[in-house]
Amino acid sequence: MNFDPAQALRLARETLDIEAAAVLGLKDRLGDSFARALALILRASGRVVVMGMGKSGHVGRKIAATLASTGTPAMFVHPAEASHGDLGMIQAQDVVLAISNSGESDELIAILPLVKRLGAPLVAITGGADSTLARHADAVLDGSVEKEACPLNLAPTASTTAQLALGDALAVALLDARGFRAEDFARSHPGGALGRRLLTRVADVMRQGDEVPQVAPDADFSTLMREITRKGLGASAIVDAAGRPVGIFTDGDLRRLVETGRDLRALVAHEVMHPNPRHIRDDALAAEAAESMEKHRITVLLVLDAAGRLVGAVNSNDLMRAKVI
Repeated sequence: MNFDPAQALRLARETLDIEAAAVLGLKDRLGDSFARALALILRASGRVVVMGMGKSGHVGRKIAATLASTGTPAMFVHPAEASHGDLGMIQAQDVVLAISNSGESDELIAILPLVKRLGAPLVAITGGADSTLARHADAVLDGSVEKEACPLNLAPTASTTAQLALGDALAVALLDARGFRAEDFARSHPGGALGRRLLTRVADVMRQGDEVPQVAPDADFSTLMREITRKGLGASAIVDAAGRPVGIFTDGDLRRLVETGRDLRALVAHEVMHPNPRHIRDDALAAEAAESMEKHRITVLLVLDAAGRLVGAVNSNDLMRAKVI
């Protein structure tokens, strides 16, 4: 082994330059065929069936996953397996997205007549404008590159990067055409951070029932302090007879009250509370609770139902445990 760090760094930078140029070169070649490919996919009532051999197949799997997660149902079918029964996965209402740099992959070419006989539209991503794949396709996306990043100009590098970029361009254009929103994305990513932020409701993370600290307006100061201590939220709601919060008293309020030198034993809850406490609906997103706490520089929010009754409380620790913040 004759490792030369300077040579390695030079090749790495050259690889990035070549692949960046390959992707940028695609822009001027996008046109009517790209729009036709989008129209075929949008009109289809089935799925996008992505196919490709070798490195193009690996790219195809990623494109299928990106399409599926952004509102376009898709799956990957291996061309070689399609010849041995998996072709039955493809229906006339599907669109086939076939990927091949040369456009002459034997396993892919072998099943093209069968795909056409099914009546499924065929979209091709290929670097071979005059290839067999391009001639069979209803829409061709030109993925040709001037050269591979491989010093031998053999290993698929710039060409697979171009294929991946075209797949992403399709996915983004389809996403926009379908009116796909962040909430839709979250529904297909419930385990991720975005899913938690967009799917978790306040009701899912709030403290409720006996865990919610609350006293009546005429509760004496000792009762108020016992409630705060027992519930461990650092605050207590003050609620009227109908269960609606009329105020809140926090640990911070206690410190400020002590500094005044007043006789705490003579006080009742409504005399020390903050009226009109910050609150949030139980059906609001937990992320909205986090934003409200940050905006108003507070650590506790009271949670109300549609009728304005106190049904829970949430603090920043609850949101952190739920990984909302």
